[in-house]
Amino acid sequence: MPMTNILLIDDEERFLQTTKALLEKEECHVSTAVDGWQGLEQLKAKRIDVVILDVKMPGIDGIEVLRRIKADHPLVEVIMLTGHSTLDSAISGLKLGAFDYLTKPCDISELKLKAKAAHEKRSVALGKIQKAKIDRIISHPMEAFVKD
Repeated sequence: MPMTNILLIDDEERFLQTTKALLEKEECHVSTAVDGWQGLEQLKAKRIDVVILDVKMPGIDGIEVLRRIKADHPLVEVIMLTGHSTLDSAISGLKLGAFDYLTKPCDISELKLKAKAAHEKRSVALGKIQKAKIDRIISHPMEAFVKD
Protein backbone atom coordinates (compact mmCIF):
# COMPACT_ATOMS: atom_id res chain seq x y z
CA MET A 1 0.00 0.00 0.00
CA PRO A 2 1.34 3.47 -0.82
CA MET A 3 2.30 5.79 2.01
CA THR A 4 -0.68 7.50 3.63
CA ASN A 5 -0.59 11.30 3.64
CA ILE A 6 -2.22 12.46 6.86
CA LEU A 7 -3.03 15.98 7.97
CA LEU A 8 -3.49 16.53 11.73
CA ILE A 9 -5.50 19.64 12.60
CA ASP A 10 -5.56 20.46 16.31
CA ASP A 11 -4.90 23.53 18.43
CA GLU A 12 -2.92 21.51 21.01
CA GLU A 13 0.77 21.62 19.98
CA ARG A 14 1.78 18.77 22.28
CA PHE A 15 -0.90 16.48 20.82
CA LEU A 16 0.19 17.40 17.28
CA GLN A 17 3.87 16.63 17.86
CA THR A 18 3.30 13.40 19.81
CA THR A 19 0.71 12.03 17.40
CA LYS A 20 2.78 13.02 14.37
CA ALA A 21 5.80 11.13 15.72
CA LEU A 22 3.74 8.02 16.47
CA LEU A 23 2.02 7.98 13.07
CA GLU A 24 5.29 8.51 11.21
CA LYS A 25 6.57 5.27 12.78
CA GLU A 26 3.75 3.59 10.82
CA GLU A 27 5.08 4.64 7.42
CA CYS A 28 2.78 7.67 7.21
CA HIS A 29 3.70 11.12 5.96
CA VAL A 30 2.17 13.53 8.49
CA SER A 31 1.59 17.27 8.16
CA THR A 32 0.20 19.39 10.98
CA ALA A 33 -1.92 22.50 11.29
CA VAL A 34 -2.67 24.43 14.49
CA ASP A 35 -6.06 25.67 13.31
CA GLY A 36 -8.74 25.01 10.73
CA TRP A 37 -7.71 27.81 8.39
CA GLN A 38 -4.14 26.55 8.21
CA GLY A 39 -5.43 23.03 7.59
CA LEU A 40 -7.67 24.15 4.73
CA GLU A 41 -4.71 25.94 3.11
CA GLN A 42 -2.58 22.80 3.34
CA LEU A 43 -5.33 20.78 1.66
CA LYS A 44 -5.09 23.12 -1.33
CA ALA A 45 -1.31 22.73 -1.55
CA LYS A 46 -0.71 19.02 -0.84
CA ARG A 47 -2.18 15.62 -1.61
CA ILE A 48 -3.85 14.53 1.61
CA ASP A 49 -5.56 11.16 2.02
CA VAL A 50 -6.81 11.40 5.59
CA VAL A 51 -7.45 14.34 7.93
CA ILE A 52 -7.51 13.85 11.69
CA LEU A 53 -9.49 16.84 12.90
CA ASP A 54 -10.23 18.24 16.35
CA VAL A 55 -13.86 19.34 16.79
CA LYS A 56 -13.28 22.13 19.32
CA MET A 57 -10.82 24.77 18.15
CA PRO A 58 -10.74 28.55 18.40
CA GLY A 59 -11.72 30.44 15.27
CA ILE A 60 -13.25 27.99 12.82
CA ASP A 61 -14.44 24.82 14.55
CA GLY A 62 -13.96 21.26 13.33
CA ILE A 63 -17.53 20.85 12.07
CA GLU A 64 -17.15 23.85 9.75
CA VAL A 65 -13.72 22.64 8.62
CA LEU A 66 -15.24 19.22 7.85
CA ARG A 67 -18.03 20.89 5.87
CA ARG A 68 -15.46 22.78 3.77
CA ILE A 69 -13.22 19.73 3.28
CA LYS A 70 -16.11 17.65 1.98
CA ALA A 71 -17.24 20.47 -0.34
CA ASP A 72 -13.78 21.02 -1.85
CA HIS A 73 -12.11 17.59 -1.42
CA PRO A 74 -14.91 15.00 -1.25
CA LEU A 75 -12.60 11.97 -1.41
CA VAL A 76 -10.48 13.04 1.57
CA GLU A 77 -11.50 10.96 4.57
CA VAL A 78 -11.86 12.77 7.91
CA ILE A 79 -11.57 11.31 11.40
CA MET A 80 -13.03 13.67 14.01
CA LEU A 81 -11.48 13.97 17.48
CA THR A 82 -13.12 15.56 20.45
CA GLY A 83 -12.27 15.97 24.10
CA HIS A 84 -15.84 17.11 24.55
CA SER A 85 -17.65 13.92 23.72
CA THR A 86 -21.13 14.90 22.75
CA LEU A 87 -23.50 12.83 20.74
CA ASP A 88 -24.53 15.95 18.80
CA SER A 89 -21.04 16.67 17.45
CA ALA A 90 -20.53 13.00 16.54
CA ILE A 91 -23.86 12.85 14.70
CA SER A 92 -23.21 16.17 12.95
CA GLY A 93 -19.78 15.03 11.82
CA LEU A 94 -21.01 11.68 10.54
CA LYS A 95 -23.92 13.31 8.69
CA LEU A 96 -21.45 15.68 7.01
CA GLY A 97 -19.36 12.76 5.79
CA ALA A 98 -16.77 12.11 8.51
CA PHE A 99 -15.29 8.62 8.28
CA ASP A 100 -15.47 8.17 12.05
CA TYR A 101 -14.84 9.95 15.32
CA LEU A 102 -12.87 9.27 18.48
CA THR A 103 -12.84 10.89 21.89
CA LYS A 104 -9.66 12.43 23.29
CA PRO A 105 -7.51 11.21 24.75
CA CYS A 106 -7.71 8.46 22.17
CA ASP A 107 -5.82 5.21 22.02
CA ILE A 108 -3.09 5.64 19.41
CA SER A 109 -3.52 2.04 18.22
CA GLU A 110 -7.18 2.71 17.50
CA LEU A 111 -6.31 5.97 15.73
CA LYS A 112 -3.76 4.15 13.55
CA LEU A 113 -6.32 1.48 12.63
CA LYS A 114 -8.95 4.08 11.75
CA ALA A 115 -6.45 6.07 9.66
CA LYS A 116 -5.49 2.91 7.76
CA ALA A 117 -9.15 1.98 7.18
CA ALA A 118 -9.93 5.55 6.04
CA HIS A 119 -7.02 5.42 3.57
CA GLU A 120 -8.23 2.07 2.23
CA LYS A 121 -11.75 3.47 1.74
CA ARG A 122 -10.32 6.43 -0.19
CA SER A 123 -8.17 4.11 -2.32
CA VAL A 124 -11.20 1.98 -3.22
CA ALA A 125 -13.20 5.07 -4.20
CA LEU A 126 -10.33 6.37 -6.37
CA GLY A 127 -10.01 2.94 -7.99
CA LYS A 128 -13.70 2.93 -8.88
CA ILE A 129 -13.43 6.40 -10.42
CA GLN A 130 -10.42 5.35 -12.49
CA LYS A 131 -12.19 2.18 -13.65
CA ALA A 132 -15.25 4.20 -14.70
CA LYS A 133 -13.02 6.56 -16.71
CA ILE A 134 -11.27 3.65 -18.43
CA ASP A 135 -14.58 1.94 -19.18
CA ARG A 136 -15.89 5.18 -20.68
CA ILE A 137 -12.82 5.53 -22.89
CA ILE A 138 -13.00 1.90 -24.01
CA SER A 139 -16.65 2.22 -24.98
CA HIS A 140 -16.19 5.67 -26.55
CA PRO A 141 -12.52 6.12 -27.59
CA MET A 142 -12.96 9.81 -28.39
CA GLU A 143 -13.66 10.37 -24.66
CA ALA A 144 -9.89 10.13 -24.14
CA PHE A 145 -9.65 13.65 -25.56
CA VAL A 146 -12.38 15.17 -23.37
CA LYS A 147 -11.25 17.03 -20.23
CA ASP A 148 -12.91 16.05 -16.94
